Amino acid sequence: MTRDRSQVAGAVLAGLWLVCFTLVDLVAPDTVVLSPLFALAPLIAAAVLPGGPTAAFAVVAVLLAIAAGWWDNMWGEPQQLVRVLDVALVSFVAVVVAVVRVGRERRHERVSAIAEIAQRTILPILPAQIGDVGVGVRYLSAAEDAVVGGDLYDCYHSDSHVRFLVGDVKGKGIAAVEQAARVIRAFRQAAATQRTLTGVAQEMSLYLQGFFDDEEFVTALLVDTTEQGQLTLVSCGHPPPLMVRPGGSSTFVDLPAGLPLGLGESYESRTVPWVVGSRLLMYTDGVSEARDREGVFLPVPALASVLAAGQVDEALDGVLDTVRRHLPRGRLNDDLAVVLLERGTAAEAAPTDPTELVQLGLDRPPGSPSEHDHDVR
Repeated sequence: MTRDRSQVAGAVLAGLWLVCFTLVDLVAPDTVVLSPLFALAPLIAAAVLPGGPTAAFAVVAVLLAIAAGWWDNMWGEPQQLVRVLDVALVSFVAVVVAVVRVGRERRHERVSAIAEIAQRTILPILPAQIGDVGVGVRYLSAAEDAVVGGDLYDCYHSDSHVRFLVGDVKGKGIAAVEQAARVIRAFRQAAATQRTLTGVAQEMSLYLQGFFDDEEFVTALLVDTTEQGQLTLVSCGHPPPLMVRPGGSSTFVDLPAGLPLGLGESYESRTVPWVVGSRLLMYTDGVSEARDREGVFLPVPALASVLAAGQVDEALDGVLDTVRRHLPRGRLNDDLAVVLLERGTAAEAAPTDPTELVQLGLDRPPGSPSEHDHDVR
């Protein structure tokens, strides 16, 4: 739609240029020669129109340059022939420019479409509810009308674990998408086999080292919600998550510092209480490093009131609106991914099928040992 409007505007501008300078040339003294200016009309058209319409403006420009020699009483003079030749050459160049531009735009569209398909294939569709945990996700690319970048998220849930990942690969474009796919693959492999969240981070980092060069890495935040009433978290050089309590108060979850994945070899976890109604915002630096016109970063804790209101999806929409309002003209300067988790009640999420109880880890008697106990700091 935007392209159609720009093409219409370009055609109107080029047409008005020809009409206006034709009228001016008709009333101007014969000593004032304006016919070379007709060549600007196909140049204007070449900026937004395909080769065919540009060629039409080129033909009209040349014909008007020829006609100008007649009404300026200069027809047949060598200088007039030079002016016509000048308009013809510039018009020809404009048509070539339009053809080359359209070809490049189409190649770019094909590459962008492939990258977008790859990105959408990589990023999973997370369930809206896993046990007693409500889940919402959003992804926005800094590239206009494209979904290309290295921000990522994922979730692994089985009969023994419920784990979430938010990460940010250094870099952009196709290379970042490729590395993001490796990070998600590493997470799914490690989350399925490692008993502890620190083990997941360590295995992911070691796996990714074989694919990253010296300047490549990925920051990540890992969260385990398996145990009711508590969260286990591991930070791999990632911005801290924001905990929003039912009353609307918020705080960053203070986590042990860890190196980004691909650089670190060992990690520490932290387990914190998670009461019913609390929400946890996991995000990439497209949120925390969003700047306004004065270069002021978006204060993430200021999102608490938005995050506490409405359903999970409504809260995330409010977050994105707040980020856009903070940015100049609402344009992102970096990709962003956000995942919002909400602690519900076991009664709301409890399935009636005993098999589902086992899968969700809700069949463990109260007070029985947990395989996560040794991971609590």
